[in-house]
Amino acid sequence: MASSSSSSCVRREENDTERCFWTEKQNKVFEKALAKYEEDTPERWEEVAREVGGGKSAQEVQRHYQILLHDLSNIESGLVPIPNYKSSSPSSVLDHQDGLLKHPILN
Repeated sequence: MASSSSSSCVRREENDTERCFWTEKQNKVFEKALAKYEEDTPERWEEVAREVGGGKSAQEVQRHYQILLHDLSNIESGLVPIPNYKSSSPSSVLDHQDGLLKHPILN
């Protein structure tokens, strides 16, 4: 049975995973906010969460950042294959589960 931990995340009790949804717009705002609020900014994650909106908490935003760093590390290490796109039109929602960003269009 799934229970909601926020407006955009669902924790699945049977396997204790969490799935959070981020729109493309939220991801763009997130990226811009990361540049605006550098690492030494007091209450950085609260500020980024405020700018992203959509009910994202500071904890969700920080987790999204950690997943981004992990994914970048995998890409830079050559662990991520070149994607095979199914469609030329991008989806409006990205989600991540189990610490990996996933895009619904990619194989």
